[in-house]
Amino acid sequence: MSRTSDEMKGVTHLGEKNTQYAADYAPELLETFENKHPDKDYWVKFNCPEFTSLCPITGQPDFATITISYVPERRMVESKSLKLYLFSFRNHGDFHEDVVNIILKDLVRLMEPRYIEVWGKFLPRGGISIDPYTNYGRPGTKYEALAEKRFAEHDLYAMDKVDNR
Repeated sequence: MSRTSDEMKGVTHLGEKNTQYAADYAPELLETFENKHPDKDYWVKFNCPEFTSLCPITGQPDFATITISYVPERRMVESKSLKLYLFSFRNHGDFHEDVVNIILKDLVRLMEPRYIEVWGKFLPRGGISIDPYTNYGRPGTKYEALAEKRFAEHDLYAMDKVDNR
């Protein structure tokens, strides 16, 4: 099923031959398109195994796998714009916990999803890794209860291997 030009209105990065990468954090790069199945709950999951950002104190690079899972409503994030947005953190300094919360807030503001979660699995530096997790479920709906349940159970398998597939 192909997309019409109306459905893809506002999607500018997809198909662009000379992709421009932002030098710093750039939420304006995020774009959406229409969800063709708003009557159905389903998961969309993105894995970014090559995420990088900078420590705001030392300026050293931090490497992570960022996983974003969401249940869309009317709008969905376009994957190339998401890639460019995530790349924009490359020269941006923020703590790991801030990074996942910034990503979540930007995507909630952009798409108004039913449910979304962001999990950062950062590689160790100095012998310790940090794996912050955050989520959001639309208040007053079953997705709010889903967010509470998944938050409580998100780390039941704490020894999950970060494989950077």
